[in-house]
Amino acid sequence: MNVLQVRDLAKRHGQKHSLVRAVDGVDLDVPAGQMLAVMGPSGCGKSTLLHLMGGLERPTGGRIWLAGERIDTAGERALARLRRRSVGFVFQSFHLVEELTVAENVELPVLLAGGSPRAAKRRARHLLDQVGLADRARRLPWKLSGGERQRVAVARALANEPLVVLADEPTGNLDTAATDEVLRLFADLRAMGQTLVMVTHDARVAATADRLVSMRDGVFVEDTWLAGHTGQFDGLFAMGD
Repeated sequence: MNVLQVRDLAKRHGQKHSLVRAVDGVDLDVPAGQMLAVMGPSGCGKSTLLHLMGGLERPTGGRIWLAGERIDTAGERALARLRRRSVGFVFQSFHLVEELTVAENVELPVLLAGGSPRAAKRRARHLLDQVGLADRARRLPWKLSGGERQRVAVARALANEPLVVLADEPTGNLDTAATDEVLRLFADLRAMGQTLVMVTHDARVAATADRLVSMRDGVFVEDTWLAGHTGQFDGLFAMGD
């Protein structure tokens, strides 16, 4: 089953001589359980592609399906519900709420989706244990390292058990040690069968995926299956119940 599918997807800005083709008629299928990396230089359209697939931006052309449901034609209210239920986002700059504790940040998506406070707390405890941060639950985000903050962001992205996690340059603001922390966590998610699409300009990060799509000037220039990849970052966190 394809969790994500796009056909002739396009996003354009400006008109005539100032026209920018951020995404220029791409096709893509992302099967369930796949870890896909989208790589390319700054400005190639990879982040725009991710935002389109997650419903954060509207395309100017083409079609997008999430779990078989068209999202490019969905109304704003329906699209917001679909995002909360089916998509987890991880961003380069974490986007944590600094006034909330680590646990409260992870609880927030459950509460916004209509879950009870009790269910939100239970889910947050479980996820923080999975990402190795149970002992940081009551801290404020600014007291954590960069790698820890990103792991909190990943836990928050998983709060509603999404069909797909979309990560936009998730290691872009991290040093080597913190990058390794996040890549180990992604490897564990991959081993669990979580569908994951990450945008990166870092070849080392991209090499941990099952599949690599390279972009340039809004189009795909290469689509490579990384056969035989064993996941050099496997196994740091115990991701089971």
